[in-house]
Amino acid sequence: MKILMTGGTGLIGSALTASLKKDGYQISVVSRTPDRVGAGLNAISWDLDKITQEINTSNIVINLAGESIAGASPLSMRWTDSRKIRIRSSRTQAGKILLLAIQQSTRRPEILIQASAIGYYGNLGEQPAVESTPPGTDFLAEICQSWEDSTSGVEQLGVRRIVTRFGLVLSRDGGLLPLLALPFFFNLGGPLGSGIQPMSWIHIADVIQSYRYFINNASTHGVYNLTAPTPVQNRIFSTALARSLNRSCWLKIPASVLRSALGEASTLALDGREVLPRRLLESGFNFQFKLIDNALKNLYQ
Repeated sequence: MKILMTGGTGLIGSALTASLKKDGYQISVVSRTPDRVGAGLNAISWDLDKITQEINTSNIVINLAGESIAGASPLSMRWTDSRKIRIRSSRTQAGKILLLAIQQSTRRPEILIQASAIGYYGNLGEQPAVESTPPGTDFLAEICQSWEDSTSGVEQLGVRRIVTRFGLVLSRDGGLLPLLALPFFFNLGGPLGSGIQPMSWIHIADVIQSYRYFINNASTHGVYNLTAPTPVQNRIFSTALARSLNRSCWLKIPASVLRSALGEASTLALDGREVLPRRLLESGFNFQFKLIDNALKNLYQ
């Protein structure tokens, strides 16, 4: 089985390629930085003809491309006008190129898995969301809608398409978790803002298993929320994180401080989204990590 993947050098892409490679999948990674593509993977450039040729022999296309919403560090988290443009274009342009390549290919892939995020639902507060919940209207919601729409045309070509809306992916190797954990290492950690905002999270191992599940089950299609079935409030998440690190949890960070430091991007920390994986549960998928304590202890202990 051959896979064409974009975003293969990111947090999820790196973990996914490492897992699938062990099972003998042949993986080609489309990347602007081919030197970062791991050993045993075929690196190809963002060239339409080359991508089309690769799709002609690929069974699976996975689109994870997109600049990090959170940035590489707290200093780069603010959503300046230029960052907003990069965040949007890095997602929509990748999807449009893949769609065009599939349209031009002589052989269609069996499945395309399109990444998205639970920011699709906007700021819901404590109102829970499932896959059928309408989209929000803020910046994140608009980005996610554009991201998903960029490859929607493959369905008219007979390609099975799955859209995965990620919650907070928990991994020590990147994403938001290392940034959230950093203050705790200095015993300066605690709840963010009110602390009551819901956090919808998922362990990186369950992300990988869900992608394997989609690949191996032809009955799966459409939108799936990739979140653990037990979202928690930020204060509970913070306590569990402190416990897993054997650190204290006492310093509450006011919302005003975060808004001043991060600007509009502070929504990532202060605005809650309680998102449930209804379709995954109904399909029979079994989460390895359902409880936040177990997930964080697995990662840090």
